[in-house]
Amino acid sequence: MTRHLLPVIAVAALFAAGLALAQTPAANPKVLLKTTMGDITLELYPAKAPITVKNILGYVEAKFYDGLIFHRVIPGFMIQCGGLNAEMSAKQGNPPIKNESGNGLKNARGSVAMARTNDLDSATSQFFINLVDNFGLDEMKYCVFGKVVAGMDVVDKIATVKTGSKRGHGDVPLEPITIVSATVVK
Repeated sequence: MTRHLLPVIAVAALFAAGLALAQTPAANPKVLLKTTMGDITLELYPAKAPITVKNILGYVEAKFYDGLIFHRVIPGFMIQCGGLNAEMSAKQGNPPIKNESGNGLKNARGSVAMARTNDLDSATSQFFINLVDNFGLDEMKYCVFGKVVAGMDVVDKIATVKTGSKRGHGDVPLEPITIVSATVVK
C-alpha cells in the first residue's frame, strides 16, 4: 500500500511546487530615467500603491516624460519632475488619481513620491525624489510609490545645480536637466 502512495505523494508535491511557482508575484517594475546628467533607475511598488504605479507606468508607456525637465530642485529636500518642458510650459496629463498615502512606505532618502496640490487627490504626472528623510511629508499624506535603486549619485548631482526663477517658478535649474527617455526595464 505504501509503495502505491509514494508516486501519488511525489506527483502531489510536484503539483504543489508548480502552483507555488506560478503564484509567485512578478518582480516590481523598474523605470529607467535617462537624463542629461545620467541615468536613474526607479523601482515601483504596485502592491503598496497600485493606482499610483499604474498611473506612472501609463505615462512611461505613452512616452509622456520624454523631453520634460527636472523643474524644481531644492537641496536638502527633493528634486521634482514630470510636468514641465524647458520653456516651463505644462504638459497636459491625465485626470488626477486617488491618493494612496498611508501605505507603509515612507518619504525617506531616495524614495519617490507623487507631487500634488493641497487637494489630497490631485496628483497627476509629477513626482519627486527625496534627497533626505522627509518624514513630515508622510504626515502631510504625500504618497510614496517607489525608490531609486540605481543612480542616487545622479540625483545628488542634480541637487547641486544652480537654480533661480523662470516664468513664475522658483527653484528651477538655470541649465535644463532633461529626461531624454523614461522606459520600463527588467
